[in-house]
Amino acid sequence: MISVGIEAMNVFGGASFINIEELAKHRHIDPSKYEKLLIKEKTVVLPYEDPVSYGVNAAKPIIDSLSEEEKNKIELLITCTESGIDFGKSISTYIHKYLKLKNNCRLFEIKGACYSGTAGFQMAVNFILSQVSTNAKALVIISDVSRFMSVQNGENIDMDWNFFEPTSGAGSVAMLISNNPAIFKLDVGASGYYGYEVMDTCRPNVDGEAGDADLGLMSYIDCCEHAFLEYKKRVPEADYRNTFDYLAFHTPFGGMVKSAHRTVMRRIVKASPKEIKEDFERRVIPGIEYCQSVGNIMGSTLYTALAGIIDNVIIDMPKRIGCFSYGSGCCSEFFSGIITEQAHDLQKRFNIEKNLAQRYKLSMDEYEDTIRKNGLVRFGIRNIKLDLNSMSQVINSDNKEKRLFLKEIKEFHREYEWI
Repeated sequence: MISVGIEAMNVFGGASFINIEELAKHRHIDPSKYEKLLIKEKTVVLPYEDPVSYGVNAAKPIIDSLSEEEKNKIELLITCTESGIDFGKSISTYIHKYLKLKNNCRLFEIKGACYSGTAGFQMAVNFILSQVSTNAKALVIISDVSRFMSVQNGENIDMDWNFFEPTSGAGSVAMLISNNPAIFKLDVGASGYYGYEVMDTCRPNVDGEAGDADLGLMSYIDCCEHAFLEYKKRVPEADYRNTFDYLAFHTPFGGMVKSAHRTVMRRIVKASPKEIKEDFERRVIPGIEYCQSVGNIMGSTLYTALAGIIDNVIIDMPKRIGCFSYGSGCCSEFFSGIITEQAHDLQKRFNIEKNLAQRYKLSMDEYEDTIRKNGLVRFGIRNIKLDLNSMSQVINSDNKEKRLFLKEIKEFHREYEWI
């Protein structure tokens, strides 16, 4: 069987962010309440940013690193999002245009809550494994934004805004999938999936989120345990504590990951509280670091965690990573792969940490103004021309590379500009 996995990967965390401790003070909430979430910052989407601009900005550095010959090997472009801008037209068409990919390319979109990214990843993997097109590559772009307030009606269906506001983020991860897995080589067939119907969180309208946060936590923990047990059926020798050098989790917020990891360590490993704490800090924390800077970016969070591990640990030899993916509603998967020795050096060319650090920090007044202005680009807007100069201090921050921004919506068609 051929090798398959991630040849290149980049994370884009938007143009602006807020500090979560400052948000707590602004909302007159005890900051210690937010400390348990293990989030430090979160990306704030601007009116002239959307899943298209995020996806293009994540993928362009990868595309620019390819020769024209390698670029033309991309025959599949999958966009994964729960933040779509149209019920029919896929955002992959816009992304394909602005990345200037060849026309002989399959373009489509996957929706599956936060599981969508893994669904796209696994579909791309199987396209490569099928070898129906020798040496072809696939581009998987996971892109989500939070641009909404909580739903106001319905028993047990309102998201707690005090919980939702500090955790909801925005961002995108782009991955080039091929038979040259220079970053992450998948353990083919080593995968356990687990799912059932549950009303934990959902988007009953396009700009709102509803659900039960406590139910979501319980479902996430339940799926983490059972997805791993299913993985173990396929890989009988697998041991949760010893098989994986590091663990990458879907990370709505770090506190949720901590709860799931603690539960599995208790039930399956029978570990003591001291062992659990030490194991969390050693194997899990490296993957949470980038997630702590962007908030919950939905389908992208697992792969943001994987990128964090690659950038934040010493890789002096191949390291096996256990990966847990979860999407509300729900579907989950536990799979694994190997980070290569050259992964760190290959990925550092994209400057993920530096680009996150160079985002513009919004004051609380600017944040409130952004929330109001985001109403201008709600789902279904037919015509609007955006003033890209109104927040020039954000757009033209320390980042020297050109990025794509939404300029205008004209008869529902979106037009973008490089700035």
